[in-house]
Amino acid sequence: MDVSFFSGLFDQINTPHTSWLGIAKVFSIVLVTFLANFIVSKVLKRIQIQFERTQNLWDDTLLWALRKPLTTLVWIIGLSLAAAMTDKVAGTHFYSFAESVRRLGLIVMMAWFIWRLIAGVEKIVVSPDKMGEPMDPTTVSAMSKLLRGSVFITTTLVILQSMGYSISGVLAFGGIGGIAIGFAAKDLLANFFGGLMIYMDRPFSVGDWVRSPDKNIEGTVEKIGWRLTTLRTFDKRPLYVPNATFATISVENPSRMSHRRIYETIGIRYQDAHLMNQIVADVKQMLIDDEEIDTEETTIVNFTQFNASSLDFFIYAFTKTTNWIHFHEVKHNVLLKTFEIITQHGADIAFPTQTLHHASFPENLPVSTPTPTSK
Repeated sequence: MDVSFFSGLFDQINTPHTSWLGIAKVFSIVLVTFLANFIVSKVLKRIQIQFERTQNLWDDTLLWALRKPLTTLVWIIGLSLAAAMTDKVAGTHFYSFAESVRRLGLIVMMAWFIWRLIAGVEKIVVSPDKMGEPMDPTTVSAMSKLLRGSVFITTTLVILQSMGYSISGVLAFGGIGGIAIGFAAKDLLANFFGGLMIYMDRPFSVGDWVRSPDKNIEGTVEKIGWRLTTLRTFDKRPLYVPNATFATISVENPSRMSHRRIYETIGIRYQDAHLMNQIVADVKQMLIDDEEIDTEETTIVNFTQFNASSLDFFIYAFTKTTNWIHFHEVKHNVLLKTFEIITQHGADIAFPTQTLHHASFPENLPVSTPTPTSK
């Protein structure tokens, strides 16, 4: 759509009312822009209906990313043409400014389209409802941020170039300034590269339960940023950890455990020592018969020590579940069944006791008396 087309079209109208004709020309361009925007919106809506009938998710995302930038671009072009017509009719100088706005608008709308496309693709590839094998959210988030950062930097450089600034000068200034910034913001850069290492090594991801034996850090990962990782502690408080911290500490990730372990020591009375073998054998058989216990892993029930007030045996087994709540239900049942086995054999759980022995003396034992000393 060119300005000369509208100019030639309206110049064919011969009327003495030049001011009113100029206003009519400008409003006509605005009206045409409105109609063009309306038609583009309707066409995109029809296309969207057709795309929703297909199983392909990528066409829906492409159309979603294109819709707002395209309709906005129609208005930018239309208003710039209206500004050009205003200059022609009224002798103003709007078009030089509008031309710059149109050129920058085209660049920004293209960047906006790519930005929205990245966001749409990110939602698809991590969704288990849309993908048979969804990608890791942490990795996808890192790639998305890198791509968006690249789009932002590229768009900024293109805009500067279109405005007449030398990119080479900007890059040279950025190199010199980067050295100064590096010294001034070394902690910030350390956190940035710490976040990058988390994205690359993936010791944990969003939703994992993590803790550190070196620091008082424990909670569920809510967000992994470029500077901070946000955890939610078990008392529901947010915990913000600088990413550089994870480069210097050990981190446990219980969310990735394959099993949970039952490790309990139980003591019976000394007078029940003759029942120990039977009790231990029945407790081990109980664990083998329990469907919640993984018998392919190490399963041990053995007499372990003579304690001060009890004869102790220990239970060592692994549950199939890793869910914390369900694990405690399984452990609850195992301990109750162990107690039933002990009582069925006529034994009992020992508790701390002490035996006091009184010394006895012969009745005719002579009692010595102290000899007085003379002064």
